[in-house]
Amino acid sequence: MANPLTSPKGVRELLARHGLFADKRLGQHFLTSEAHLRRIVEAAQPFTGPVYEVGPGLGVLTRALLEAGAEVTAIEKDERLRPVLEETLAGLRATLHFQDALAFPWEEVPQGSLLVANLPYQIATPLVTRLLKGGRLARLVFLVQKEVADRMTARPKTPAYGLLSLRVAHHARAERLLDLPPGAFFPPPRVQSSLVRFTPKGVPDDPELFALLEAAFAHRRKTLKNALVGAGYPKEAVERALVGLGLPQEVRAEELDLEAFRRLKDALAQKQGGPSP
Repeated sequence: MANPLTSPKGVRELLARHGLFADKRLGQHFLTSEAHLRRIVEAAQPFTGPVYEVGPGLGVLTRALLEAGAEVTAIEKDERLRPVLEETLAGLRATLHFQDALAFPWEEVPQGSLLVANLPYQIATPLVTRLLKGGRLARLVFLVQKEVADRMTARPKTPAYGLLSLRVAHHARAERLLDLPPGAFFPPPRVQSSLVRFTPKGVPDDPELFALLEAAFAHRRKTLKNALVGAGYPKEAVERALVGLGLPQEVRAEELDLEAFRRLKDALAQKQGGPSP
């Protein structure tokens, strides 16, 4: 028997029965494509640890994960959806938390946990950044706005490449699995979405490196040298470091990959070239 929540008609009827509507302020676009739902569950397997879902909405993905054998904790900000989730997840063992995912104690989740979610667009970047820095997750599989997925998985010398691309590359191996059309959701968003999968490398945060990266990308129109000097790095130290790495003085930040930035950080540190206080 087909799941009624994998059709716009079924979603409309469920919401109407509870006197609800999708709240655009919360980025609510409910996945209704059964084929894409299966792909998400497949991409998340094997379930080697407990699964955390952010923004379960109507519980369609939650139910699919539970039926596939996952142990699921779902975090939903919209308290209005409590009776909906109690209905759609009836008879299944899911742990529900009604709170803002950005306020959830992610630092306390078991090591090796997984994130599987259709992430609300407005919290995707800060939440994923926090989870990568926290280092407790073994895998992150999530839907996000295509533009954000572009930035997360961008390579050097491309328009989308920047600080977020390097944050992801530092912490994880990133895969962009597929793009989803607006019609896969109800109500359909105005943008395409993408399914991405991150496999963390177990690399700790590096505040010195990311201070350098923030300075490098703060003014994209400037050369890397001018951006760093403008941020307080000594000009002579920057020039010597670029020469030592075989880079032209006119090089721009978007031309360097993560390893090149790591070498630049080390070169500046050796020459005591950090930013001035």
